Amino acid sequence: MKTIAIIGAGQMGAGIAQTSAQSGFGVLLADVAIALAEKARAKIGASLARLAEKEKITAAEAQAAIDRIQPVEGYAAMADADLIIEAATEREDIKLRIFEAAGKVLRADAILASNTSSIPITRMAASVPDPARFIGVHFFNPVPLMKLVELIPGLATAPATIDRMRAFAGALGKEVVLSQDEPGFIVNRILVPMLNEACFVLGSGTASIPDIDKGCKLGLNHPMGPFELADFIGLDTCLEIVRVIHQTTGDSKYRPAPLLVKYVEAGWLGRKSGRGFYDYSGEIPVPTR
Repeated sequence: MKTIAIIGAGQMGAGIAQTSAQSGFGVLLADVAIALAEKARAKIGASLARLAEKEKITAAEAQAAIDRIQPVEGYAAMADADLIIEAATEREDIKLRIFEAAGKVLRADAILASNTSSIPITRMAASVPDPARFIGVHFFNPVPLMKLVELIPGLATAPATIDRMRAFAGALGKEVVLSQDEPGFIVNRILVPMLNEACFVLGSGTASIPDIDKGCKLGLNHPMGPFELADFIGLDTCLEIVRVIHQTTGDSKYRPAPLLVKYVEAGWLGRKSGRGFYDYSGEIPVPTR
């Protein structure tokens, strides 16, 4: 692979773009408007500049990486891409519209992948031109730092597609785990219900936000507590994932916690909105309850 097209220039898409560019791939970065892709490229440039200042990379390497990222408008430019990665929000209807548009320009030997964190791959494959060349590739945030990539083949995904994506992830310096196409895959099937359960514990008055976070950090040896992590991921994303797992499995143990729903309805989405389980308006995050 030489050229990677990424649809979605948000936190995840930008992270995949930066990591791919630093690994020598040409990157076509798109969003609903080219201005968003250009803004993401500027942020990536600032991130690379900070790495150069800290002597993690050289200034020449930083410049070479940013030069490999080209913001594009629409899908036509992706006709030459070896791999198209959808990195949009965790909404199946949005993803399906992207697959339909991207499928019209997808090269006959190119791969189409979804960076979904929970939505079944086999189900989405019904909306792509060739399910054999469709696969889930789940990166973790922040992409440049997190070493793991989950690969999730659908029922019709060809072995050659898995092999090519494993090689791509390896070229990015990532470790790969292979998951069957089950709701939430491996990591989020375990993680998100834990975050959801922390919301139930908080809602029942068992303990405060600081004590639940402290208990999990020290008692489970986790680097972040569940509320710190949920705020980092985005409470809306957590809610979408737990809803997908609940709806797909039909198991009531995965029902969304009312408190999590309430926070999302209030627009308290975590760090990206300035307020979630913690208030980020000051220098030090303060628990909201």
